[in-house]
Amino acid sequence: FFFKQKTAYEIKECDWSSDVCSSDLKMRPYSLAYLTACHSTVLQALGIANRLGYSHVGLRLVPNAPGAPHQAYLHDAVIRREARAALKDGPARVFDLEIIRLGENFKLADHLPLLEAGAALQARAVLVAADDPDWRRLSQNFALLCEAMKPYGLTANLEFMPWTSVKSAREAVTVVEGAGRPDNAGVLVDALHFGRSATTLEDISTLPREWLHYAQWCDAEPGTHFSQEDLIHTAREARLPPGEGRIDLVGLSQALPVDLPISVEVPHLERQRKMGDEAWSKLCLQATRQRLGPRA
Repeated sequence: FFFKQKTAYEIKECDWSSDVCSSDLKMRPYSLAYLTACHSTVLQALGIANRLGYSHVGLRLVPNAPGAPHQAYLHDAVIRREARAALKDGPARVFDLEIIRLGENFKLADHLPLLEAGAALQARAVLVAADDPDWRRLSQNFALLCEAMKPYGLTANLEFMPWTSVKSAREAVTVVEGAGRPDNAGVLVDALHFGRSATTLEDISTLPREWLHYAQWCDAEPGTHFSQEDLIHTAREARLPPGEGRIDLVGLSQALPVDLPISVEVPHLERQRKMGDEAWSKLCLQATRQRLGPRA
């Protein structure tokens, strides 16, 4: 369902929500990532997005680690019903869902409820993390996941992270190619991981356009010298709004398509607690827009 030859700004009929596709064609879609409003429920996140002008939200409906926080939805019929009603009432839509981890014991059946939720919420993408050091098995399971997602209208977006089994953009390319280059496969570029991995601007600019469904945006201090503990700490609770760090966001934006949807992912738990999710989400959206613009 994702276009490959034309952009959302060159055609009238596209797959974005009507508010983006009709009257606001020149505006880049911005999605409120789960981590930027991580204290908010599904309904609260949609409300924040609608009030602040985000076109989409990202939801974490399953934990990224055993016992980790996530948003109630899969096992709560009331929330599922209320979320679908909220999507009818407000302009904001669901963009991506988190998270599927491809480990050595990956079982597709464990993740079918998330895929079903994606279809019900009309989501576009699922974030995928790689935990399996056996790249042959990893590629096989990624291919299996991509095939399973097709009936649900979802893309599988492999995010390279320097503490996982896929540490750079080039390694992500290797996995996707090993999977047979499925037509709904994606490589997810996160500005933080670009700035803290052995990934170059050339690596980003040469990614096939059809593999790029969205990118995650934030700032931080770049470098490859951080410990695994520091990498994870920053990623999950100490990122900076764009412009407050030293990642080459200008170069990164130039290496990516001008119409690429941007997920504003800026968790900073200390500042979030002081400001609240909505005020923090507003600050982060403003900082991102100032540096990317409608069509950066």
